[in-house]
Amino acid sequence: MSSARLDETFNALPHRRLGDVALGRAESLGASHAEFHFERNRFQYLGARDGVLQTASDSEDLGFSVRVVHGGAWGFASGVVLTDEEAARVAETAVAVARVAAAMTRDPVVLAPEPVYDDVTWVSAYDVNPLEVATAEKAALLVEWTARLRTGAAVDHATSFLHQVQENKYYADLAGTRTTQQRVRLQPGFEASGSDETTGLFDSMASIAPPVGRGWEYLTGAQWDWDAELTEVPDLLAEKLKAPSVRAGRYDLVIDPSNLWLTIHESIGHATELDRALGYEANYAGTSFATYDKLGNLHYGSPVMNVTGDRTQEHGLATIGWDDEGVQTQRWDIIKDGLLVGYQLDRPMAAMKPELSGPEHPQGRSNGCAYADSPGHIPIQRMANVSLEPAPDGPSTEDLISRVDRGIYVVGDKSWSIDMQRFNFQFTGQRFYKITDGKLDGMLRDVAYQATTTEFWRSMEAVGGPQTWVLGGAFNCGKAQPGQVAAVSHGCPTSLFRDVNILNTLDEAGH
Repeated sequence: MSSARLDETFNALPHRRLGDVALGRAESLGASHAEFHFERNRFQYLGARDGVLQTASDSEDLGFSVRVVHGGAWGFASGVVLTDEEAARVAETAVAVARVAAAMTRDPVVLAPEPVYDDVTWVSAYDVNPLEVATAEKAALLVEWTARLRTGAAVDHATSFLHQVQENKYYADLAGTRTTQQRVRLQPGFEASGSDETTGLFDSMASIAPPVGRGWEYLTGAQWDWDAELTEVPDLLAEKLKAPSVRAGRYDLVIDPSNLWLTIHESIGHATELDRALGYEANYAGTSFATYDKLGNLHYGSPVMNVTGDRTQEHGLATIGWDDEGVQTQRWDIIKDGLLVGYQLDRPMAAMKPELSGPEHPQGRSNGCAYADSPGHIPIQRMANVSLEPAPDGPSTEDLISRVDRGIYVVGDKSWSIDMQRFNFQFTGQRFYKITDGKLDGMLRDVAYQATTTEFWRSMEAVGGPQTWVLGGAFNCGKAQPGQVAAVSHGCPTSLFRDVNILNTLDEAGH
């Protein structure tokens, strides 16, 4: 069980008093809804190269914001001066913004109802806050990693890094909800690079360890075998440099969770954000092919495909107790037996489409997907932990490989490309193994798999069992204008896909 406790230095800040002042002022000015956000986000990044620490940076983002509904329109303002006078001024500015916006608002803002949560607290599951570990200890570990990697004959250079975040948020609204929350997350990684003197080829091999909602224990405990990976990566790089280039064509694929999580993120996670599906999020990375008229009738994938949205998954990067609109977080179905059955939504979106929430919520209910990445940004609909479910008694990775006569086993993520509607895509990876007659048959190079979203997921013949399921994810998912960054996890099992188009990236680069 996690031993984490709420940071007392955050508790000592005047967020409750400032919230009372700001909400009181907004109410006195006639706001029908008002919410107060107070945040302190701490960041640390360390980076090493070839046995030397190259970068060590610390930063902090501290401030508050007020968002109101006044005259049927949104208003928002933020500040960084922690005084009662500034809290009142920010509330006044938010109302003034709403008054201007009201003249341009055709449809009044309506929020789906949510129960009141009076003075609740949530802390993410971790044992040791990495920001409380001595910087020298963390730097020494990263330096050691690069030194170990460089002992490999194929390795010319080695890098390592560690991102760490502690996020504290206090939320209060006129309805009476007050939440105080803290979550810690980190992303460690390393990469070895080298070249082959005889061919002139240059390449790299990176860790496939996922970012996690854990603490320093992730780097020192049993959650990931860092020693084994540091030992194997130089040899994997040497093999990759000697590997033959793939022949383009159609192959069966067995895809490891270390690669498949990213395909889920881009082709399912973003595509099933309701603001994209309704056309409200169009400027930054587009809308979605999975439009609302397809709900309940789009066969997104094969019958073995079951995808959930989940903001409660332990150690998930998007896991929280209550979202940035005071909604208690939940788990729900997005794709069931291959059929599109749900979306990710916030309170305004839930009120627009109440039928998504079922008969028990006739006015709609958000599934807890509102998030702002800083006190200076307005909350928007952001991605939950979107995951592909394993088969309860499903096969192992080895069993899936044994079903393939001619194919490729894909491990680790690398580059990717997808169109503005999340439909046409291609993905590469860290390493690829040829499969011949049900067995691995050496490494391949220059591989990318290409498909449309529905073609790809409908080709999925089998998903692995729980023993193959891994929680991967992204530390830096971008959305909105002004741009915001969020962290999100995606769990998935090893999965088998039939007859997928494979490109040779070396050949494609010459076109």
